[in-house]
Amino acid sequence: MALPLLNYKPTTQNARVRSFGVADEDEDTPYIYRLEDTNSPAEVLDLIAVAYRQLFSEHAVLQVNRQKNLESQLKNRTITVRDFVRGIAKSKAFYSLVVESNNNYRLVEVCLKRFLGRAPYNKEEEIAWSIKIGTVGFYGFVDALIDSEEYNQAFGDYTVPYQRKRMEGRPINLVTPRYGEDYRETVGTVKTDWRFTVEKYYSRKNQERQLAEGDPRKYRDMAAAVNTNRTYAQNISSFNIDYLSKVPYRGGR
Repeated sequence: MALPLLNYKPTTQNARVRSFGVADEDEDTPYIYRLEDTNSPAEVLDLIAVAYRQLFSEHAVLQVNRQKNLESQLKNRTITVRDFVRGIAKSKAFYSLVVESNNNYRLVEVCLKRFLGRAPYNKEEEIAWSIKIGTVGFYGFVDALIDSEEYNQAFGDYTVPYQRKRMEGRPINLVTPRYGEDYRETVGTVKTDWRFTVEKYYSRKNQERQLAEGDPRKYRDMAAAVNTNRTYAQNISSFNIDYLSKVPYRGGR
């Protein structure tokens, strides 16, 4: 039996205001792509490209990530944009690029930005959705987001998700998924770049950082700095000094 989603509240009540975080009428205002507004095959292709960019965080659509069966169904209007987004999210390409390279907390952050168009309100929301991933799996998490009331009110069946709310940083949907801390430490540049390898195996500072607290090897530099050959003043009485032996003998008459 799946656990219900934990209750969480936005960090501020302003997050509930419709106009909160929406850009002014300038170059930052998002252009909204709706399937019902398309009047030609070229416009449908533009909509598909925008969906790929939103979900894969790419300025150019890579052939390896394209889902041509879903594209064909969308062109023929046998599926909705919501179904297209769901299919891409559950594709092998998306799983390999985004899901495998992140822990649950960062996966929640990335998916909220791409599917709901906003960043997580706070850590409580990240924990709530992370528990959802742990109980129903990633695909169940995708269904919960795309079938949510928030998604329905913001995008419905025929609108491509776009950035709706932000407090800082832009654009929030273009977050590279493979540069989280976990990914960098496991399969990122730390293991492939020779400079990191040299530092890891030959830097004493880096090696000592891996030692447990209390390990005597962490204090070898401090121990080596202690001079054990120092000459200390001795407590000698004047009665013990042979003054005659200190006078040099020169001989003579």
